[in-house]
Amino acid sequence: MNPSPLHILLTGAGSGLGRGLALALAGNGHHLFLIDKNGEAANETRGLLGPAADRASAHALDVTSSAQIEALLASLGDQRIDVLMNNAGLQYVSPIEDFPEEKWDLLMDVMLKGPFLLTKAVLPRMRRNGFGRIINIGSIHSLIASPLKAAYVAAKHGLIGFTKTAALETADAEITVNTICPAYLRTPLVDAQLQAQAQARGITEQQVIDQIMLEPMPKRRFITIEEVAAAAEFLMSHEARNITGQTLTIDGGWVAH
Repeated sequence: MNPSPLHILLTGAGSGLGRGLALALAGNGHHLFLIDKNGEAANETRGLLGPAADRASAHALDVTSSAQIEALLASLGDQRIDVLMNNAGLQYVSPIEDFPEEKWDLLMDVMLKGPFLLTKAVLPRMRRNGFGRIINIGSIHSLIASPLKAAYVAAKHGLIGFTKTAALETADAEITVNTICPAYLRTPLVDAQLQAQAQARGITEQQVIDQIMLEPMPKRRFITIEEVAAAAEFLMSHEARNITGQTLTIDGGWVAH
């Protein structure tokens, strides 16, 4: 049986989906380690939790640094980490011909190397405690591709392969590893894309929403943070103990085409 409440290490907790997940998970009684490269942003998230802030701590961390990850875990002492949610991410929109190499490296480091380093670091603790759930936040772009997003698509596709490998390697323990792949959520990450995509495609921002983001979704509406949080809650549960190496897609029917 899984311990309750759970102790959850959540990356990218300073804004967007990460902040929304923090609010939802804290509201369900869990303890949270709020991780963000911007420590002030992580602390702002903690301040939004109200009374639940007593069950949360904020930490500045570069998920691409194994030294910083090691120092963080050392600072947590013997505290459990029941759940690792690899959510930290960023986007860069550009044609491949113009795509800066440093941006490619950054996206790969944050969204692929980061989950690898954190998974590597927390697995021994999960094994010692006899329980673990690793939830990687993928994307519809883990399953399909879009123009102008070469690094993001490549990293998110790679995350699914990493998830499957980690699931096989942890099948001998009460540990599962899965990926949640939502289509577009209305977060600052998506809002930041609107202007860039509109400029690159020569259309308006509203046309980007209607024609690029929502048109492929039969449901034609943005995914909500609450939907992603509910999926995570299920994957963390005892009832999901045999669901591992899987991709849970929340896409309004996109990949059913």
